[in-house]
Amino acid sequence: MTHTPITREDRNICIDCKSRMQDVLETARFTDEERAFLDKPKRVVTLSVPVTMDSGEVRTFNAYRVLYNNALGPGKGGLRFHPSVEIEEVKKLAFLMTLKCALVHIPFGGAKGGVEVDPRTLSSGERERLARAVMREMHPFLGERTDIPAPDVNTNAEIMGYMVDEYARIKGAFIPGIITGKPLPLGGSKGRETATALGGAYVLKEYLKQHRRDITDITVAVQGYGNVGGHIARILDSWGARIVAVSDSKKAVYCEEGISCAATYTTREKTALPTDPSYQDLTNEALLELSVDVLIPSALSHQITAENAHRIHAPIILEMANDPVTPEADRILAEHDIVVIPDILANAGGVVVSYFEWIQNNTNEYWDEERIERELEVRMTRALAEVLTQQDTATRANLRSHSYRCALERIFEAERARGRLTRR
Repeated sequence: MTHTPITREDRNICIDCKSRMQDVLETARFTDEERAFLDKPKRVVTLSVPVTMDSGEVRTFNAYRVLYNNALGPGKGGLRFHPSVEIEEVKKLAFLMTLKCALVHIPFGGAKGGVEVDPRTLSSGERERLARAVMREMHPFLGERTDIPAPDVNTNAEIMGYMVDEYARIKGAFIPGIITGKPLPLGGSKGRETATALGGAYVLKEYLKQHRRDITDITVAVQGYGNVGGHIARILDSWGARIVAVSDSKKAVYCEEGISCAATYTTREKTALPTDPSYQDLTNEALLELSVDVLIPSALSHQITAENAHRIHAPIILEMANDPVTPEADRILAEHDIVVIPDILANAGGVVVSYFEWIQNNTNEYWDEERIERELEVRMTRALAEVLTQQDTATRANLRSHSYRCALERIFEAERARGRLTRR
């Protein structure tokens, strides 16, 4: 397929979003009007956030919030603290959230936010003051029916607790549905901490079942041993999969006989890699190239690129990180019949349980963990089944295009119903 070069027509265009949609738009029967509709986010907010540091100095941090599309409901998406946060990345992540919510039948649009900061350089008091200051600056653009943040990279339930409390101070009333991923005493949901990992595990288990394979017969390598990677390694280990390699930001460990994750990923220090004299040290790059049945990138974006895609041996990649495979790498992997279960499906468990939390906040009726897990499995396996029905012999490895098509069709249907797009 020939790919038309993409150029920025104006400063609001999301280049990476256009690139990601190009394949599916060229093969699907979307109109020119529809093709152009998701080039741009609906709203982009750039903020300067002043915070008083422990020293008494006032530092100003850059913050961003993007609402990409709200055809299906209020915006939904995480808020991250990271030194490399920049507006184009936030646009891309908000775009992916738009597709993710549509794909798993969640009545939310897509949003994302970020603060340009290295939280490791902040004291606990400074982190709290930053969280509260971000809410003070961002609150005019947020609301339980307009745009709902959640934890993301380097943010957690504690940070969300500070933010929901600051919102209550501003509004003069406690409104728990403004934020998800909160502490349980503030209206958080059971199962939220493991939701992303468990949702991905359900998708992988069902995918294997559809291809007459069992979870107990596979070898797995997991890049990233944080909240998502650590939990999915533990879950798959407990289900009988053989986890042969895991990594953090510094190194990977490998053991052909299997690494015990179910027993070790139980303490508060969740990012500590399992240790054993029999484990071999590897680099993160070497982990990606192992001959395993399933590779699970759970760390940062753009880990598999045109440079290393030829050296990937795993026949199945489960994208638990956001955007870990570049568009160029996608095409190379497809040529080698490597199946990529895309991020908008694989890691959607977090937003599904965020939706459950939002429902609980609005009804003031709270669910037990068994119900959370049961409802999550139903939604994740149903979404996979709908994607698999779009497969054909020629494009059986390209689950990303099938997933995008499902999501885009739902978004455009809602836009037409709203009168924002011409009816066909």
